Amino acid sequence: MIDSIKRDWFSNIKGDTLSGTVVALALIPEAIAFSIIAGVDPKVGLYASFCIAVVISIFGGRPAMISAATGAMALVMMDLIKDHGLQYMLAATILAGLFQIISGYLKLGNLMRFVSKSVVTGFVNALAILIFMAQLPELTNVTWVVYAMTAAGLGIIYLFPYVPVLGKNLPSPLVCIVVLTIFSMMNGLNINTVSDMGELPDSLPVFLLPDIPLNLDTFLIILPYSLSLAVVGLLESMMTATIVDELTDTTSDKNRECKGQGVANIFTGFIGGMAGCGMIGQTVINVKSGGRGRLST
Repeated sequence: MIDSIKRDWFSNIKGDTLSGTVVALALIPEAIAFSIIAGVDPKVGLYASFCIAVVISIFGGRPAMISAATGAMALVMMDLIKDHGLQYMLAATILAGLFQIISGYLKLGNLMRFVSKSVVTGFVNALAILIFMAQLPELTNVTWVVYAMTAAGLGIIYLFPYVPVLGKNLPSPLVCIVVLTIFSMMNGLNINTVSDMGELPDSLPVFLLPDIPLNLDTFLIILPYSLSLAVVGLLESMMTATIVDELTDTTSDKNRECKGQGVANIFTGFIGGMAGCGMIGQTVINVKSGGRGRLST
């Protein structure tokens, strides 16, 4: 037990800390964007990302895999929030978590063994295209400064690893974020920042119960959304875990991951956060930046 804790948490402290910092900075604008997609306050996505990442680091079955609020889950919740409001979304999130825990005990995670490599490849490529397309609006009708910063960012990310000593010890995405942020602040550049996307929270989340009537009608309203959230969340999480297995040449406990996702979603529902799941983009950033253990998450 002690050896397992040391291996999962403290075997790669430097790499996990640096890679986790990169992911944390990258998650903030994503969480706000997914909140906007779902039609809720940006705080809902930020609280969810904070809660899910912390809880899954303890209960999850795939070390170094990042879970937080995601676009896929936001799309599923969008109609429920529009028709019935935030409180019903929180209840649906909690119920989805229960379904995911049941899936773990039913060992449905073992079904990932039957997913072919071509499916995983198609999943990753499709997601890469979606991420690229999602960034295009940020590059249209903007000043030349935005293009210059974008080019500078790409240059740092791809060239910094070749810098002697430092290139092997510091993740290039972290260097990119820190250097360009400082440069922008010092020169007062007229570019959009995270705060332009939505108001950031100024307090920690608190425990709350969804303010909804506890009856059969409520259950029937949230049931289809909860089932969809549970299935979508587990599919994306299991695919992401499989990709990390291949990147790190290690194995993961898919059934434990199912249960961990469920516990995380129950926790986030009780603190006012939206449902989430494994994030392929942020997970790859974490692994590529040197993250290997639970500490990075």
